[in-house]
Amino acid sequence: MNTAVSAFLSRHNFVRHVNVNTVIDSILDDMNRGLRQEKSDEDMIPTWCLPPEKPAKNKSVIVIDAGGTNFRSCLVTFDADGNASISEMEKTKMPGVERELNKKEFFDQFAANLEHLKNKADSIGFCFSYPMQIQKDGDGVLIGFSKEVKAPEVVGCAIGKCLKEALVAHGWKEPKRVTLLNDTVAALLAGAAAAKGRPYSSYIGFILGTGMNAAYIQPALSYRNDFVKQIVVCESGKTRNVVRSDFDIAFDAKTQKPGEFYMEKMCSGAYIGPVSLEVLKGAVKDGLFSDAFAKKIDSLSALSTIDVSAFLEAPYNKETLLGGFAAENATEADYDTLFQLLDAMAERSARYAASILAAAVIQSGEGTNASKPVGILCNGTTFYKTYNIFARVQGYLDEVLTSQRGLYWAILTAENDITLGTAIAGLIE
Repeated sequence: MNTAVSAFLSRHNFVRHVNVNTVIDSILDDMNRGLRQEKSDEDMIPTWCLPPEKPAKNKSVIVIDAGGTNFRSCLVTFDADGNASISEMEKTKMPGVERELNKKEFFDQFAANLEHLKNKADSIGFCFSYPMQIQKDGDGVLIGFSKEVKAPEVVGCAIGKCLKEALVAHGWKEPKRVTLLNDTVAALLAGAAAAKGRPYSSYIGFILGTGMNAAYIQPALSYRNDFVKQIVVCESGKTRNVVRSDFDIAFDAKTQKPGEFYMEKMCSGAYIGPVSLEVLKGAVKDGLFSDAFAKKIDSLSALSTIDVSAFLEAPYNKETLLGGFAAENATEADYDTLFQLLDAMAERSARYAASILAAAVIQSGEGTNASKPVGILCNGTTFYKTYNIFARVQGYLDEVLTSQRGLYWAILTAENDITLGTAIAGLIE
């Protein structure tokens, strides 16, 4: 990294090469505080469930996946051999993203989105990817929205109960069960279901897409009589023990919930682009770009994570937003400065993602046998599609887990993972 870029990042408290082991220790401390029901950043939400020992057979379940910007719904049918088939898939906008909704409007929109599945199964698996307090009957009470969803009256509601009421009002027979879970649990369940031919000692579900979160299997706790071995949702994006730069602070002030979801706002797909824009505008103010290119950057009103990654993948591609800007105005020094600033964002995201995963592996107490690693199912376009994040995460996990701690892990994949995992959850009784 050239000295001007290094000095700029340092001046604004931007730590690109955060120490992964230091972050792991911080996350582990916070996780254990949450499990002890002390004050913690992460919610450490019990789900009261584990991956089922036997696959579902000869059953159908309605599946809803509501998170980020999209609302997906479909029917999943398991045949006599436990093989899943997906039908009647529809995708629309997540209610509350485009405008603020009251409680009735929010659930009425859900019911309208599900009209094509009316009474086609008596169980619903509902992947609702926001912080919830999961109940022992499978329902979930909303703790709060993230990802800029605007429906404040819904906070504190039992989502499954409210959905049942809305569906009945729209002419449905009352569903027998609505099982709430978030996408990390769905990913974990899908990973466990897909793990064939090789034994795994435990499982983790990890999301790095619009948002950022992890779930893992926590052993029973000796200090909590009510706590049996089960899947725990961390709400990792809420972690506050991170070093925020001036740019993170400036962007946070513009969000729906300033002062919350520190790590998510530094690392996930909804935020890498906008925070990068803050970085670039700061670089313009500090004189890091030539005058002509500085004016072009200053004219930018929005920048997405896709735009950032596209430039990093091919800086001289004129068809991308930033590549087109650079082709017209940038010097070689501008290209280099722009690349290094944006790569610092991707690098930081990868290090924090690796820290979350490593902490979950360590906390599971498993992975000590090389032939039975911890299976990690990762989901999210930011994880797989954003420049170098996947490769960097693998490298850091190999170093901090396997080389340094003798713990073994493997990345798992499953087709239609969130849909499959949600269907499995919907049939757990």
